[in-house]
Amino acid sequence: MTTLETDYLVVGAGAMGMAFVDTLLTETSASVVLVDTGLQPGGHWLASYPFVRLHQPSAYYGVNSRPFGDDVVDASGWNEGFYELATGSEICAYFEQVMRHQMLPTGRLTYLPMTRYLGDDRIRTLDGAEQTVTVRKRVVDATYLLTTVPSMRPPPFPFAADVDVVAPNDLPRNAAGRDRFTIVGAGKTGMDACIWLLRNGIPPDRIRWVMPRDSWLMNRATVQPGPRFMDQTRGSLGTRMQASVEATSLDDLFARLEADGNLLRIDPTVTPTMYHCAIVSLGELEQLRRIDDVVRLGHVEKIEPDQVILQAGTVPAEPGTLYVDCTASGLSRPPAVPVFDDGRLVLQSVRGCQQVFSSAFIAHVEHAYGTDEERNALCEPVPHPDAPLDWLRVAIADFTGQARWLRDPELTAWLESARLNILRGMFADLPTEPETRRQTVDAVAGALESCTASLGALLQRVD
Repeated sequence: MTTLETDYLVVGAGAMGMAFVDTLLTETSASVVLVDTGLQPGGHWLASYPFVRLHQPSAYYGVNSRPFGDDVVDASGWNEGFYELATGSEICAYFEQVMRHQMLPTGRLTYLPMTRYLGDDRIRTLDGAEQTVTVRKRVVDATYLLTTVPSMRPPPFPFAADVDVVAPNDLPRNAAGRDRFTIVGAGKTGMDACIWLLRNGIPPDRIRWVMPRDSWLMNRATVQPGPRFMDQTRGSLGTRMQASVEATSLDDLFARLEADGNLLRIDPTVTPTMYHCAIVSLGELEQLRRIDDVVRLGHVEKIEPDQVILQAGTVPAEPGTLYVDCTASGLSRPPAVPVFDDGRLVLQSVRGCQQVFSSAFIAHVEHAYGTDEERNALCEPVPHPDAPLDWLRVAIADFTGQARWLRDPELTAWLESARLNILRGMFADLPTEPETRRQTVDAVAGALESCTASLGALLQRVD
C-alpha cells in the first residue's frame, strides 16, 4: 500500500467538487488530491440525456476562473433574449478543459478518476490497489448533494413486458414511428422531454403528461446576469423583497410573486404543491401549456398495455405508447450538517439552488477566515426546496446570508468579482468614495434583514 500526501483530499469531481478545487488552486498555494468514480470530471452530467440543457444561463455556471460559453444572448428559439443555455455535452467538455488546461498544469493537483474513496483517508484505484492519503488540512465531501438522473436506476414502477418504458437518454432513438408519448414526471426532466418532443414537431395532442404535482417555476427573465440585465435583476430582487415585507399570508405571497413575474406555473387554475427551483422562459411555458392531456392522479403505480394505474385512479392507454420515465428526484435533500467540521468539509448550497457558486464561496471562506466558527457563520447550508413553503425557508436563508456577507467588506469585494455570482456587479455603479459606498451597501443589508424578519413572522404563522 502506497501513501500520498496533500493539503486537501476532495471526493467527487462533479460540478461542486470542480468549483471548489478551482477556487483553492486559484486563490491559494494548496495541494489537492481529487478522486472520483467517474471516467472524467462532470459528475451526473456524464449520465444525462442528450437533449439536456442548463436551465440557468451558462454565464454563471462552471468554475470561477474560466468563462463558460460564448457570452452571447440567444437571438432565436424559446430562450430568445436571454443568455445561452449549455448542452450536457458542452458542460462535460468544459469541465474536461478546465481539468486539462487549468488544474493539472498547476502541478498541485493529483487527479484520480475511476477511484473510490473507502473512508479513513483510504482510496482504491481501478486496478484494485489501495492507497492511504495523508491529509494535512481536510477531507472534502463533494458528493453529499448527490444528483440522481433517470438513467442511473430502473423505473420506480412495474410495467408489463409489452410496454415500452425508456429513460430520457433513450427517447431520441425510440421516438420515430410512435403515435403516442407519455411523459412521467413533472420536474425539470419531464419539462425537458416535453419541450424536446414539441421542438421536433410532435403535435401536443400526441403527448400525455403524468404530473403527480404541479410546480411553481422560476422565471428565466429574473435570473439573467451581467450589466445588460442589471436593472431587470435589481427590479426582480426588489419586487421579491417587497412581496416578502407586504404579504399577509402564504397565498398572498405567491399571488404577489406570480403577479410581478418572479414565479410562474403551467396551469393558472391549479395550485402548485411543488417547488424545486426549476427555471423556464415564457416561451417554453407557452409551449408546455399546449399539452392538454395532463394527468393529475398522483404517482404511477403500474403500467399495463391498455391502462395506467396511478395512486388516485386509472386512465386508459393506447397500446404502443412510448413511456418516458422522468421521475428521478434529481437534487438530493439530505439533512443540513455543518460545512466545516475539524478535518472534514461537506459541500452544500449556501445560496438557494446555487451549488457551484456555493462551492467556490466555501473554498474562498475556507482560506480567508481563521476559525471554523467564523466559517460556519458565513456558510449556513440552505437545503434544496421541495414544497412551496420551502420558498420562504430558502428566501429567509438567502436574505440572511446575503446581508451577513454584505456586512463584511472583504466578502463584498469577492462577491463583486466572482463570475459565478449572479448578483455580481450589483454595486458596480456606486460612487467610488469608500464611506458613501459602504453606507449604501449597509443600507441594502438592512433591507434584506427587514425582509428576513417579515418572512420569519409569516413562516411562524403558516408552518
